[in-house]
Amino acid sequence: MKPSFWNIHFTSTLSMSFVLLLVGLVFLLLFVARDMSRTVKENINLSIVLNDEVGNQDAQRIQKYLLASAYAKTVNYISKEDALKDHIKNLGEDPQSFLGYNPLMASIEVKLKSQYANNDSVAAIQSKLKSFENINRIVYQKDIVSLVNDNVKKVSLILLGLAVILLFVSVALINNTIRLALYSNRFLINTMKLVGATSWFIRKPYLISSMLNGLFAAVISLFLLLAVVWFIQFEFGITGGLFIDPFTAISVSFLVILLGITLTSLSSFFAVGRYLKMNTNDMYFV
Repeated sequence: MKPSFWNIHFTSTLSMSFVLLLVGLVFLLLFVARDMSRTVKENINLSIVLNDEVGNQDAQRIQKYLLASAYAKTVNYISKEDALKDHIKNLGEDPQSFLGYNPLMASIEVKLKSQYANNDSVAAIQSKLKSFENINRIVYQKDIVSLVNDNVKKVSLILLGLAVILLFVSVALINNTIRLALYSNRFLINTMKLVGATSWFIRKPYLISSMLNGLFAAVISLFLLLAVVWFIQFEFGITGGLFIDPFTAISVSFLVILLGITLTSLSSFFAVGRYLKMNTNDMYFV
């Protein structure tokens, strides 16, 4: 009986770990998609092109306003001379040599915080900046902003739907695994009930055992998840440690462990309760 007992627990723990691995992968994809969308949004430039007659004092005043604003992540001033150097470096030609003057204008390059990288927020920012003199125009990649936001919404909805489906599947699989593990103990549960043991006294050891199994399964699934991440990094040649944000790693680990402990303990609670409600004769036909 003892080897059989340990075989059942080993099999159930391993089965739960694979289920939690799938759930953890979806959670990880959700967080990584969020982090990637934030990075992409925060790399979209808002260029404030200044008139030629703008003075250093006016340019600094605009810079100070932007730095103090809630929407600016970084603010970088590019003078006419720096703009010309960048133009020559990128395109390999000097317009000043055949025009006789520098046609490029000074600008302030702003990278927005992710929550402000949408067309409505940019339009509001644009209207506020109109109060400043010597701003020639404000340039931003409107189509790219719309495309990024639309794609982020689509990917997030797909991953969220997949997460919900996998969550239901994991609940069903873990519940069935726990019920099968407790099936061989149904007569022991019935005997304890007949000698006067309380429901909590009967449930307690099974709940503790299930929670430990859930914890072990969650830890195994996290190691498997780590192996999957390392394999992806190896295949794509990503170096310099894990590409996942520490907060994302902690959040996914916490969710997987929480799910492992919660689902196994709830399944055990209801599975033992099912046998507590049965008569002795009914247990022969389960």
